[in-house]
Amino acid sequence: MGSITASRTQLKPDPRYDSILASKFINCLMQDGKKTVAQQVLYRALDEIGRRIPDAEPIEVFEQAIENVKPYIEVRSKRVGGASYQVPMQVNRARQQSLALRWILGAVRDKKGRPTHLKLADELIAGYKKEGVAYTKRENTHRMADANKAFAHFAW
Repeated sequence: MGSITASRTQLKPDPRYDSILASKFINCLMQDGKKTVAQQVLYRALDEIGRRIPDAEPIEVFEQAIENVKPYIEVRSKRVGGASYQVPMQVNRARQQSLALRWILGAVRDKKGRPTHLKLADELIAGYKKEGVAYTKRENTHRMADANKAFAHFAW
């Protein structure tokens, strides 16, 4: 998988669900070093998910949402003989995860006028059901890669 960053080795599971992924998400959600605020936002969002989807475990909905948003292939710019080509390439596991987290948080932050935990709950449920802004972004990424399949031979 390549080199492991320090954050990867030092990351401790979150206190409530004992999940490394939740811990990573809290760190990405956190602004200005306010970790307890970020934790409250995630936990309240998961409580909200628990209310809206009573037959599913909230942490599993969260993990499945991220799994559904992960892109497997993306386009990267490659210059060949003075022309730039959008070359489709496989995405490694660490980047899949960070892109999924980034897209979900981006979708949440773009929505305005409601408490963050409710927006986050909405986006996670949408991702779980394979819909929503972050999932659409993944689909568009895959579509771009598909459209540029002709340049796949430049991927070396």
